[in-house]
Amino acid sequence: MAVNLSKLAIKKKISLEELKDNIVAIDAYNTIFQFLSIIRQSDGTPLMDSHGNVTSHLSGLFYRSIELIQNDIKLVYVFDGIPSMLKQKTIEARMRRRNEALKAWQTAKEAGELEEARAHAQASTRIDKNIVDSAKALLEMMGIPYINAPSEGEAQASQMAKRGVVDAVVSQDYDTLLFGAPRVLRNINISGKRKLPRKNVYITVEPEEVNLDETLKQLGVNQKQLIWIGILLGTDFNDGIKGVGPKTALKMAKSARSISDIKEYVKSKYNTEFELDIKEVEQLFLDPEVSEIEREYILNEVDEQPNQTELVRFMCDEHDFSRDRIEKYVGILDSKKGSAKQRGLNAWFK
Repeated sequence: MAVNLSKLAIKKKISLEELKDNIVAIDAYNTIFQFLSIIRQSDGTPLMDSHGNVTSHLSGLFYRSIELIQNDIKLVYVFDGIPSMLKQKTIEARMRRRNEALKAWQTAKEAGELEEARAHAQASTRIDKNIVDSAKALLEMMGIPYINAPSEGEAQASQMAKRGVVDAVVSQDYDTLLFGAPRVLRNINISGKRKLPRKNVYITVEPEEVNLDETLKQLGVNQKQLIWIGILLGTDFNDGIKGVGPKTALKMAKSARSISDIKEYVKSKYNTEFELDIKEVEQLFLDPEVSEIEREYILNEVDEQPNQTELVRFMCDEHDFSRDRIEKYVGILDSKKGSAKQRGLNAWFK
């Protein structure tokens, strides 16, 4: 599970217009997972083409990316590479939960309980190789660059933001703060009205920005101590300590001098131990495996023109999307990227 720092992080509402000319690194798996979870039929069945291929993620990536580009936001998607050994236990646990949710989804569908079915369907969401490959193919045709991280995608995106290669990270996960991302943009891909699961209640989801420096200052901790808080609450790489909430974790981190102090305090206070060496978890956040990417490389790639012919063929002929609608948005994308490239060229001749 990703760390839950929602009660501690300093957030503010933000509009897409405020992100004009920003280069943002989008946590690709996190974003694709959102689209696969949300873009479904009433019984939870994802969008599919006539060949049985899931297309929910293609719909989300295509339309939402174009909306962001229309707001003059420059996009680069970052995909996960080989997961760290520390994450294997988390991956196995997720697979078990998704398999259980898949069975519950089928049972609810057969019983005609659509609301229940949809909730279980969302919990059964998984990303396979075909989904990743088709997402990358779509981005290439759209002229949107993507990066294959050597390991954790959110670590790669966060380090790119930390080094000034990009201006912010787009992700729902607060783990990005533990990896050192100075600015994290949330709800960028899911803003608007959303229905709460199993409730006839709708909420408005708005984009928000989380600022790392402001969060550290407000909490009175440094980056290492924030990592310790995350470890106490539980991250993608370790289980948290039962009974320790955000306030307690903050208090413990502020009184500790090292990760060893955290370990000893947990043992004496809660009579329990972490399931693994948390020094390794701390080190993973402090020094993750990432690739060196230059900002100039991103700037050279973000305004590439889309391949209009291939885009229409891919979306319409291969995956059964509406030709009129796709051609309309492909035209918008081509026009917007063309004007963006021209603006970039003009800068050289001032």
